[in-house]
Amino acid sequence: MIGKKVWAIAEGYIPSGSTGPKPDFESHDTLCVLNTSDQTANLEVTIYFEDKDPVGPYKMSVPPQRTKHFRFNEFKDPEEVPRDTDYASKIVSDIPVVIQYTRLDSRQAENAIFTTIAYS
Repeated sequence: MIGKKVWAIAEGYIPSGSTGPKPDFESHDTLCVLNTSDQTANLEVTIYFEDKDPVGPYKMSVPPQRTKHFRFNEFKDPEEVPRDTDYASKIVSDIPVVIQYTRLDSRQAENAIFTTIAYS
C-alpha cells in the first residue's frame, strides 16, 4: 500500500469568474485521491483561512483500488468554500492514500491549469 494518512495543501483559491461552459470549464480547485488499498478510504478535510476559524470536517470516501476527484467548489457541508478567498486544507485519511491538487483558472479565454502533489 502506498501513501500517507495526513496531507496538507498550502495553496487554495477558487476564482468566481469563468469563461467556459459549466461544469467542464468552470474555474475550480480539485482534490485528487488515489486509494491503492483493498479497503475504502474515509477522509476528513479541514479548510483554513487567513482571517477566520477553520471549517470542517468535510467527509468523503474513496472505494478500494480507485481514484476519485473532489472539487472544492462542490463542498457544501458544513458550508461552501468561499470564492475569491485564499485558503489551505488538511486532509486526514483512515488509511494511506496519495493526494494531488489541481486548479483550473478559466477567468480568461486562455485557460490555465496547474497541479502539484500535496505535502505529506
